[in-house]
Amino acid sequence: MGVFAFDDEHTSSVAPAKLYKALTKDSDTVIPKVVESIQSIEIIEGNGGPGTVKKLTVVDDIGGKTSHLVHKVDALDEANFLYGYSLLGGAGLDMLNLEKVSFETKLLPGPDGGSIGKVSVKYHTKGDAPLPNDVRVETETKGIGLFDAIQGYVSANPDY
Repeated sequence: MGVFAFDDEHTSSVAPAKLYKALTKDSDTVIPKVVESIQSIEIIEGNGGPGTVKKLTVVDDIGGKTSHLVHKVDALDEANFLYGYSLLGGAGLDMLNLEKVSFETKLLPGPDGGSIGKVSVKYHTKGDAPLPNDVRVETETKGIGLFDAIQGYVSANPDY
């Protein structure tokens, strides 16, 4: 298995505790509201903590085909605003020769009461398969879009 990793960093005007809550505890309801292609998120095993397995129902932007992603919570550390999860199957992972994609996000205090989000992504390919650069770029673009959409939702809902 090949492992390809990259790190990224994003800033937000939303405080770490509030952003962490939206990204983790409330993600099953917030994400389908802010990401049009994700229709639903449901727990299929576990209680929401580490080891929990979720099914994301996704509608393809082109053609409207419905597919699923399997998401596993790897780590939740509310005191340190750390969240880790892996995509284990579904919606294209097999076509890209990916065994799984793991994400670890840590929120730190940022300027003016906001946050700095540090993200580490590891692609685990099947065998010695290479990771096409366009896959990395697309994942990074979607990750930034998700982060921006969630912070936008929290900012637009002051009572959140």
